Amino acid sequence: MVWSWRRRGHWLSGMSSRNPETDAEGLSDWLRLTLIPGIGGESQRKLLAAFGLPHHVFAAGHLAQRQVIASKADLLTKAHSAAQDEKIAAALAWAAEPDCHLIALADKRYPPQLLEIPDPPTLLYVRGDPAALQRPGIAVVGSRNATPHGLKTAEDFARTLADAGFGIISGLALGIDAAAHSGALASKTRQTTVAVIGTGADRIYPARNQALARHIVEQGAIVSEFPLGTPAIAANFPRRNRVISGLARGVLVVEAATESGSLITARLAGEQGREVFAIPGSIHSPLSKGCHRLIRQGAKLVESAQDILEELTGAYLAPPEPPPSTPSSPEDSAAATEAFRLLTHLGHEVCTLDDLAQRSGLPADTLLALLLNLELEGRIATLPGNRYQRL
Repeated sequence: MVWSWRRRGHWLSGMSSRNPETDAEGLSDWLRLTLIPGIGGESQRKLLAAFGLPHHVFAAGHLAQRQVIASKADLLTKAHSAAQDEKIAAALAWAAEPDCHLIALADKRYPPQLLEIPDPPTLLYVRGDPAALQRPGIAVVGSRNATPHGLKTAEDFARTLADAGFGIISGLALGIDAAAHSGALASKTRQTTVAVIGTGADRIYPARNQALARHIVEQGAIVSEFPLGTPAIAANFPRRNRVISGLARGVLVVEAATESGSLITARLAGEQGREVFAIPGSIHSPLSKGCHRLIRQGAKLVESAQDILEELTGAYLAPPEPPPSTPSSPEDSAAATEAFRLLTHLGHEVCTLDDLAQRSGLPADTLLALLLNLELEGRIATLPGNRYQRL
């Protein structure tokens, strides 16, 4: 069953007198409901559907509450403890800081696309611009242990999609996620990027992405459904994946192993009615197997960002203007020809230096010089063990 929360006018009627966007008391009630141990999202939504806003839930009485969530209603007695009051006060103080926001399910700033999914978070903790959650977005996800080729692909796709006007949504993890955020931040339109995290909004995981997180807050938003102070717990990351896909119009998987969390995001996207896209790769690469599985299951194979744009919007991106030609010397032309031949010998697989020397027939000094120039131009990547990959 897909809940359409905006249509549930009978429990939104209290909004005229209690506005959860500006009313601290109203926010206190939302916090109190979501911070009760043992009362998860499903129970919260049942109570809200039955009684209306949270203060109506608490005023309903124990017997009425039990009729909705059975024995779990006994847990509601824990909502008014000193420990809960302390957590609520801390969250309200956090929300009073610049660029920090609490957005409840009934708030007009709540992202409408999340209202379409079966299990929308009851309360969102947002750092940055809440409007970033309202804009059309595409999720870009993939392996934490991505190849240099995968990282560049994710960054290039994200930049192009952002240039076309889409926000880029990902999970702030190492690898593909970080590359996708970076691509959006580098777009010529400075289009929004949104990071959905599996910790409290006051914590950044992994720590090495602290600088990236600061840029995201300046140019988009970081969002979490987990209470402040929540550490990195493995079980929380699959839950956050449904928010990544729920915020997006489509999900692009760049590189993924067969047991990757990105496949969870893709599955959830399909269940939520979102488009799923996957980039194919080498049949020998473990990080291509997850994408190939998705394609076999019906995900759309994409080779360029334009494939996604045509699927979602029908937009057309004009090819970039070619750079003005400049006269070149015979030596430059010969070097360019050798470089082109070397890239042809390299192909699109990872290749060792010995194999490349055998394929090209070039002397070692000439080969190494060409490889160095190609790496400086950003056309190949050097991998451990004297291996090379074309970008």
